[in-house]
Amino acid sequence: MIIPKKKHLSDEEYSILTDIAVEFKCKIGKITGETITLYPIIGDETSELMINRIEGLPFVDHVQRIQAPYKLMAIDNKLAPRSITAGSDGPNPAIFGGGSFTIIAGHCTIDPENQSLFIETAHAAKEAGADMLRGGVWKPRTTPHAFQGSDKSLSVLIDAKKKTGLPVATEVMDEEQLKMALEAGVDTIQIGARNALNYGLLKSIAAHTTGRKTTVLLKRSIHMGTVDEFISAAEYLLTAGNYNVLLCPRGVMPATQGFRNSPDESITLLLKKMTWAPVVVDPSHAVGNSRYVPNASLAAAAYGADGLLIETHIDPKRGIGDDPKQAVTPDVLAGIIRDARTIKSLSVKYLDRIIFLRERN
Repeated sequence: MIIPKKKHLSDEEYSILTDIAVEFKCKIGKITGETITLYPIIGDETSELMINRIEGLPFVDHVQRIQAPYKLMAIDNKLAPRSITAGSDGPNPAIFGGGSFTIIAGHCTIDPENQSLFIETAHAAKEAGADMLRGGVWKPRTTPHAFQGSDKSLSVLIDAKKKTGLPVATEVMDEEQLKMALEAGVDTIQIGARNALNYGLLKSIAAHTTGRKTTVLLKRSIHMGTVDEFISAAEYLLTAGNYNVLLCPRGVMPATQGFRNSPDESITLLLKKMTWAPVVVDPSHAVGNSRYVPNASLAAAAYGADGLLIETHIDPKRGIGDDPKQAVTPDVLAGIIRDARTIKSLSVKYLDRIIFLRERN
C-alpha cells in the first residue's frame, strides 16, 4: 500500500507509479478516503526492487507492506468501510457491520405464477423484524430441465420493495441479468456459490456496480477449500472501486450426513480477523432443512456474524425451488431474530472483554 506525502497524487504522479508497476507485472489501485487517498499495489509478486523504486519517489512517504495475498480486503486497509449500507436511497436502509445485526429474508425462488405469495411473505418478514428482502428471480439449477426462474419475477421483487419500503437482493448469473437487476433498482446483487469462482462474472459485477450504491453479497463456493480463496474472490469485486461487499458463508462440500452441506459459520471468526468486510451467514443452504435453521442461525450469531440470510416463506409447502424443505415461516423467523440478536450482543461483550484483557497484559 503506497502512502503519499499529500492528500492525493496528480495524474502525472499516478502515471509514474503505474509505469513502474507495469514493469513488474502489477498495477496501482486507488482507495479514496476523507483525508487521504491510498494506492494499493495489485499483483501476484511485489519485489523489493519495485518497492525501493517507488519509495524513492519524491511524492511517496512510504510503502506499507500487507502480507496477505489480498490487499484491498485485508483488515490492514485502514480506509475500507467498517459498515455497509444497502438501500441507502430508500426509506429503510439496511446497515451491515458497525454493531448491527441485520436480517435478509424471503423466498428462495419467486413463483411468477403465484406472485401474491411473495408479497405476503415480504410483509410478514418485515413484521417479524427482517431488514431486507431476498427473492430468487433467476435460479442456477443442477439439471437444465428444472425451473430456471423468470424475468417476470423481477417486477414482483421490485413491487415488494415499494410496498414494504425494504431494500431487496437477488442473484444474477450473467451480465445480462446484472444489467436488468441494476436497471430495475435491485439494491444488493448476490453472487451464488456456483459463481463465486467465476472470475469473469466477478470482474463484470465490479465494473458495473462501481459508482453506484449497489451492495454485492458474495457467497462462499462449496468447493473453496481455504478462507484465503474466499477472500481473494471478493478482492476481484473491489478492484474497480466498489467496497460495498458482504461475505456470506453458506456451507461447503463434502456434505455432513443429514445436512445439505457442511455448515461453515465458524469461519466468521477468521473472516473478521483477516478482513474488514461484514459477514452475513446463510444457515438455510448450510443445513438444508428448516428444522435445523434456528440452531444454525444462533450458532452464526455466537460466532460474531453481522447478519443472517434466511429463506422464509408464508406457506413453505406452496413454494418452489428449495422453499418447501428449507424455508422457515415468518413466526419462526421472528423467534430466530429475537434470540440471535440476544446472542450476538453477548458475543460482542465477550469479544470486547478478550480485547481488553489482551491490551492490559
